[in-house]
Amino acid sequence: MSSATPTPARVRRLPVVGALRLGRPSDVWFKPALSVVAAVAPPSLLLMTLGRLDLAPYTMAGSLCALYAHNRPYAARAKVLARVILGMLGGLAVALVSASLTRNAVVLVTVGALLAAVQKAVCDATRVGPPAHVILTFVSSAALFVPQTPGQVPGHLALAAAAGAWAWLVGMAPAPLRPHGPERRATAQALNAAAAYAETARGGEEGAGARSAAYAAVHAAWQTLLAVRNRPSTTRRALERLVIRAEVALAAPADADPARLRSWARAVRGTGRIPRTGDPRREEDGPHPDGAVLRRGGAGSRPDGAGSCRTDDGARLDDNSLRRDGDLLRERDELVGVAAERAVAPRPLWSRLGPLAPVAVRSALGCALAGYVSLALGAERPYWALVTAASLYQANITLTWSRAVQRVVGNLVGVLLFAAVAPVARLGPLALVLCILACNFGAEALIGRNYWLGSVCVTPLALLVTELPGYRPTGELVTGRVVDTLVGALVGFVAAVAVTNRRAGRRVERALTTVDRARERAARVAADPSSTPAALEAARRGLAAAVVDLRATADAAAGEWWQRALPQERVVLAEQAAHRTLAATVRRRGLLPDPGTTSTYTYTEGASP
Repeated sequence: MSSATPTPARVRRLPVVGALRLGRPSDVWFKPALSVVAAVAPPSLLLMTLGRLDLAPYTMAGSLCALYAHNRPYAARAKVLARVILGMLGGLAVALVSASLTRNAVVLVTVGALLAAVQKAVCDATRVGPPAHVILTFVSSAALFVPQTPGQVPGHLALAAAAGAWAWLVGMAPAPLRPHGPERRATAQALNAAAAYAETARGGEEGAGARSAAYAAVHAAWQTLLAVRNRPSTTRRALERLVIRAEVALAAPADADPARLRSWARAVRGTGRIPRTGDPRREEDGPHPDGAVLRRGGAGSRPDGAGSCRTDDGARLDDNSLRRDGDLLRERDELVGVAAERAVAPRPLWSRLGPLAPVAVRSALGCALAGYVSLALGAERPYWALVTAASLYQANITLTWSRAVQRVVGNLVGVLLFAAVAPVARLGPLALVLCILACNFGAEALIGRNYWLGSVCVTPLALLVTELPGYRPTGELVTGRVVDTLVGALVGFVAAVAVTNRRAGRRVERALTTVDRARERAARVAADPSSTPAALEAARRGLAAAVVDLRATADAAAGEWWQRALPQERVVLAEQAAHRTLAATVRRRGLLPDPGTTSTYTYTEGASP
């Protein structure tokens, strides 16, 4: 049974100024920025050369898929990008067919709201990641209000599919140069976060924030490393050991060396050899953290008082040496546990969609109401209000409010930027395409600092796209965008408050309890000499499935807003304990030697790892 008490509810003031505070840019901000430019430019320039720039909105729908999956290993990225492109094409097809069959604005808003709900739920269930459903909703909602005929639909879909295929190639282009780039970046972020926490381990608000950030970074690193379910390569195993070292630093920050963690992070970010921390899978030879080699089972070692021992040549192993070697053994155990978790098949998509029903209802209601209100106010493009509402829903009500503030401020500044850029964009087709490319780059380069700053470029981008079929009065576009932004933000936030999902927190608590029970059962079976292989295997599989379910449940809850904070630290600690128990079950089956509890060592001075 879980011994942890439920996390108490938090009542927070909704921030305004704090929501606009700029953060540090992402370490790889230039990757999505350059990718989207590389994906958008060739199709747009080709259409401009052919004199059909009016078709660019369809190719841009496919090109924007290049924004996805930059944090995924390339083997997983290939699949995720393909699914995103197929999802984009599916939503675009529904929108284009609907637009070709009816011009009733109420019907079209309803279709757009339903599509937004489906896109939100599927993206949350599959954990696609930023920009998640927002781009897909923008593409499908905008297409609903573009005049179509049934005969034009196949050709427009073909353009989007061709641009999507090009975006896939752009997203996969770095793979030959840095095949493990995403895993390296995630591992480096976990090491740096652990080092930051170790430096602020004395407590206080700063230490608490650093601890939370470190556990989140470690969790994200595991998500990246476990995204590929096939047999891990030597490089990925080495990165897994480094992530475990970050976990060890979180467990004992006073004993951690922040300088060493940061040096490992710097080495991992490059293309050189991954630093060795010791291979816990080798029982006889293991590199000691201080540069010496510890050989287990040495005949000449002898006890030398409590907490230490001495070897034949007089070298003394103190508490720190033994503890650090114990870290190597725990590291090996967790690697075995991670391998056992990787072997468990992921849950079916339909089972992950069930708990997200409130999310879908909220998205459908908020988007539909925003669109209807926009129509009632006489808007020609109600999809702007619809997309604004769809973009608000975050992990909790405070973040949802912050996103609303950021969206409004960013759009208001963005329409001013559009008013300044519009005369330049209207100098000719090439000027229009170049302005669109500049806005694409600026949006992705700045959005990591704060969402409102990225929206300053997203807003003129969306307005410039409406210029592709033909120019419209600037004042009309600016007024419509401001009204729809205010309507979408207000109605969307009201829907977020009205439709809640309080079960998300209870599901995480139940998943934690399930893991605790499965771990206790597996430990009992592993410790029982009379356990049959069948019982041991059943316990192992049950625990591995519970750990996988815990991660999926925690990720789903992170996409829901609720007053209690997500127990991220408890989730990571439960996973660590479960991994070690999984290793014990594997060892009990004879697949891994038992490390014992009274090991002796031979300490070899000056040996290199």
